[in-house]
Amino acid sequence: MNTTARDPAAARTLWELLALRAARTPDALALVQQDPHPPVGDRALTFGALRARAERVAAGLRELGVRPGSRVLWQLPTRIETVVLTLALARLGAVQSPLVPSCRDAETEYALRATGAGFLAVPGVWRGHDHLAAARRLAAGLPEPPLVFTAYTVLPQGDPGTLPAPPDDGTAVRWIHWTSGTTSAPKGVLHSDSSLLASGARLTGALRPTPADVGSIAFPYAHVGGLVYTVMLLLRGFPALLVERFSLPDSLGAYRRHGVTLAGGSTVFYTLFLAEQRKHPGRRLLPALRLLAGGGAPRPPELHEAVGRELGCGLVHGYGMTEAPVITMGSPDDTPRQLATTEGRPVPGMRIRVTGADGTPVPPGETGEIRLRGDTVCRGYLDPRDTAEAFDTDGFLATGDLGRLTEDGRLVLTGRTKDVILRKGETISAQEVEQALLRHPAVEAVAVIGLPDALRGERVCAVVQPAAGAAPPTLAGLTAHLRTVGLAVHKFPERLELVDALPRDATLGKVRKDALRSRYTRP
Repeated sequence: MNTTARDPAAARTLWELLALRAARTPDALALVQQDPHPPVGDRALTFGALRARAERVAAGLRELGVRPGSRVLWQLPTRIETVVLTLALARLGAVQSPLVPSCRDAETEYALRATGAGFLAVPGVWRGHDHLAAARRLAAGLPEPPLVFTAYTVLPQGDPGTLPAPPDDGTAVRWIHWTSGTTSAPKGVLHSDSSLLASGARLTGALRPTPADVGSIAFPYAHVGGLVYTVMLLLRGFPALLVERFSLPDSLGAYRRHGVTLAGGSTVFYTLFLAEQRKHPGRRLLPALRLLAGGGAPRPPELHEAVGRELGCGLVHGYGMTEAPVITMGSPDDTPRQLATTEGRPVPGMRIRVTGADGTPVPPGETGEIRLRGDTVCRGYLDPRDTAEAFDTDGFLATGDLGRLTEDGRLVLTGRTKDVILRKGETISAQEVEQALLRHPAVEAVAVIGLPDALRGERVCAVVQPAAGAAPPTLAGLTAHLRTVGLAVHKFPERLELVDALPRDATLGKVRKDALRSRYTRP
């Protein structure tokens, strides 16, 4: 494959994109890793070194038995090795299923069974949790146990000369990402290289980075946004700082050392940077920062003015989801009011329909369900029944989100029909948490709701009707119970309210969550 003169934008697969970028700017910096254990020092890879290392790892994975189409579940933090593993698997044409490291036994076992993964990569002991021991225990309980291996600081390597030709079909399903949706069981979202390359291209077009920029990935790389951001790096040839454990003020040193110009991820990052800046009025927290950008969580309009005034940079926010990572995006050309009150325009190639209860489109300005069709939209779900339910006869994905289109074509989100909570960019199924809490002997009935939170977007609140004759449960006791059943930590309730009886409607006896949100949102 002649990669010398070709534009990276012509790539059909993720591996081809890496090869084209490495051929064009082999010595340009690609990735920088903030050292989580000083004083070892930050690490870095150029695009040329990234390709070479990914090929060696691909050869090592092939020696382990990974082949085109092999299903590989990986549960790894945000670090250089994770990016290398991802690209190595792309070189082999494997099917990857990323899982955030905060997931525990319940989610990991479900993903293993649902995908039938033959391989599971974990970080070993990470943040006090022994992922390797848990993975081996789960694998032993499966009819066909996957091969479990660690991929944190050491990756398998081999001779790249043993590798077959890389895949050239970008339309094949090679990614299974996870979203909670509205049911207790997570949904496996099917993506191809082409849908994720398109998402990265649309993000690039909206943010307009240049080779002089320095980006940052401080959110879990296993999110679909991790790969989409990587595509943007490869398209434009600029580096990103990888932050395995983001915290302020601890992470500020790395942002300053490497001159990060593009930062963000979701609302929580904007608010954390603002809070830290307010500790040092009159001095810019990050002098090189020119733009905060992100999506995936509600954000108050006043953030735009505060970011510009206090952090001295721009803020553009967008609308995306696991099924369609980039749907709309604000633009640096938008007015402050447009940036503050809308999610921007649909990206090129994206069609948005706002529909009424009967599925027919409604005019601009009228609220309805948001439906999507475009090249960034997934190929469907792992369970064909989910696919049939989510896509209409015209091929539009019903998102379950509510919103309206303005006269000039920008999207305003107003709510959602799905019973989910968006906390720090994570989508949490209320029903999943409820079912886990109902297994506690002191819980007779429970409703889990999301309450507005300036830092998190939403916080998880459990409204519990205690079981008769039992001592009322405490938040600490419920948290301990959820740890026991293996629920992910980020899904744990942060607030507990006890009630004599949950409010229910008079027809079907359904819990009135709207009444609970109204009651507990009051100051």
